[in-house]
Amino acid sequence: MLDILKKLRPEKMTCKKCGSEASYRELKKNHMICKNCGAYFRMNAHDRIDLVCDKFSELDADMQSENIIDFPNYDEKLAAARKKSHDKDAVVYGIGVIGGSEAVVFAMNSEFMMGSMGTVVGEKITRAFELALEKGLPVVGFTTSGGARMQEGIFSLMQMAKISGAVKRHSDAGLLYITVLTDPTTGGVTASFAMQGDVIIAEPNALVGFAGARVIEQTTGSKLPEGFQRSEFLLEHGFIDIIEERERLKDTVSNILKIHNKG
Repeated sequence: MLDILKKLRPEKMTCKKCGSEASYRELKKNHMICKNCGAYFRMNAHDRIDLVCDKFSELDADMQSENIIDFPNYDEKLAAARKKSHDKDAVVYGIGVIGGSEAVVFAMNSEFMMGSMGTVVGEKITRAFELALEKGLPVVGFTTSGGARMQEGIFSLMQMAKISGAVKRHSDAGLLYITVLTDPTTGGVTASFAMQGDVIIAEPNALVGFAGARVIEQTTGSKLPEGFQRSEFLLEHGFIDIIEERERLKDTVSNILKIHNKG
């Protein structure tokens, strides 16, 4: 999979913050972080999983969305997204090992229609929690999304309740759910399973929110504070538990899993 993804990426990638260029291979070795200024590049689902997992076995890799409400041009958008991401839909899940601890891991993929949540995303994440409940395992989830997928209408919105129900059943069994919020995590994903973790971790300066800042300002008629909807603001106001650098994320998640296992 890594070799295929390398072929799909441009030879050089440009940092949006400082403008410096680096190859995907160089960035991959540095956790997709710019060596010049320290800015984070967005990571696809497989890079996320590689970042924390010692081993990983993907499940339901061939599950893919269909144009269930005959939305104009949706078939073409799906085909383009599959070609760009080399995934069938916007989430990958399976059983992984993190620092010696087994867990069900899912990672959303911003390269597939900005990680939007449709019926397949909802089904796969629900299956992840059902599998974890069956096996008595924790869940570790990486979220990145523009929200519900408008091309699937009400069916996309229904996934919020569907996944939340699976999260509740998993929680009622006394099992651990760790969420890692990455840039951006917005819309219905934030309004449901992204913020339902027992431990909520975020990457530095990640955009996390429901509606966009401009929409909120226009609706409330209020000027929003500096850094509103960024990880640091959310940590200060008690919405998340930890902000963690990518270089230390695997150790942090591994330690939390080990503490839970001992408990």
